[in-house]
Amino acid sequence: MTLDPATDPDLRALRTLSARLGRDPDRVQAAGGNTSLKRDGTMWIKASGTWLARAEDEEILVPVRLDPLLQAMRDGDPAAETARAFVVAEHNPRGLRPSIETTVHAVLSFTVVLHVHCVSTIALAIRTDAEAQLAERLDGLPGVDWAFVPYCKPGLTLSQAIAARLKPGTNVVVLGNHGLVVAADGVAAAGALLDRVCAALALPRRPSPAAQPEALAEFVRGTPYRLPQDPAAHDVATDPASLALATAGAFYPDHVIFLGAALATVRIPAELAALGEGPRAPAIVGVPDHGVVLHQGVLRGADEMARCLADVAGRVPAGTAVRAFTQPQIDELTQWDAEQYRQSLSRREG
Repeated sequence: MTLDPATDPDLRALRTLSARLGRDPDRVQAAGGNTSLKRDGTMWIKASGTWLARAEDEEILVPVRLDPLLQAMRDGDPAAETARAFVVAEHNPRGLRPSIETTVHAVLSFTVVLHVHCVSTIALAIRTDAEAQLAERLDGLPGVDWAFVPYCKPGLTLSQAIAARLKPGTNVVVLGNHGLVVAADGVAAAGALLDRVCAALALPRRPSPAAQPEALAEFVRGTPYRLPQDPAAHDVATDPASLALATAGAFYPDHVIFLGAALATVRIPAELAALGEGPRAPAIVGVPDHGVVLHQGVLRGADEMARCLADVAGRVPAGTAVRAFTQPQIDELTQWDAEQYRQSLSRREG
């Protein structure tokens, strides 16, 4: 390894870009998203459970030996799933684990890879006609060679699905029910490509009726629930079309990890109190025409995901055919060791 991780200009540029993306709730929420840089056989990638927004304030990048990882993927070696066996330990003083999307970054041959959970992209990618919608916006876009990959479990399974659809020059991948990946040979080029693609996919957010925080305060009195930190989260319950979508199911991985399945709803305070006393109290509950409340025991990052739910739902036209997760798909996320590790980090720092 020839670069100095503390002073290398490319890594510094990646940290700066990562922090910018992490502070933009339209592109990244909480510990979601990841970025990487390949150099001299090593791939520096965001560590699992860390926040891109903190990239300039703390070490969030983990170095992984690239060629052995790619060989393990070709050989069907289970070690490729976590990539932990390929970490360069002497440059990982915090003992961080590589992102669960490490293999996704590895299969893209470009120097820099950016993976974000852009809310407009998700709003398109959960539609049953997602690929056609994307084609309308991305076909013919200068400098963009894109592919669509229908939803599959994040991590190694997803990287294999991406690899099967890659063509020489593919630099944009839209992930069904998940997000967006862009790649380029340089940090600035990758950032510019991401900006261009996000602009092409941008959707307006539907205006929502005002929330009723005073009434919600009465709902949560004496319960283990509280109001969300971001008032924009309320919009998913005050807008009928958004509420219909949110109560129909879960649509993308980080929603499942931080908030659970479909949005539960109550109409009177007694119903909320009863929910809170149960062994499986929902992380988030909607009160139609009023707003949402969050359980006091939610993971760190749940507030950001509550805002994300409103941001995604508010960009899906009423009555649009969408593809919700099945129960087995939800179970494979919640029972996955990699996601349980991310949850443990969120509890530790919450």
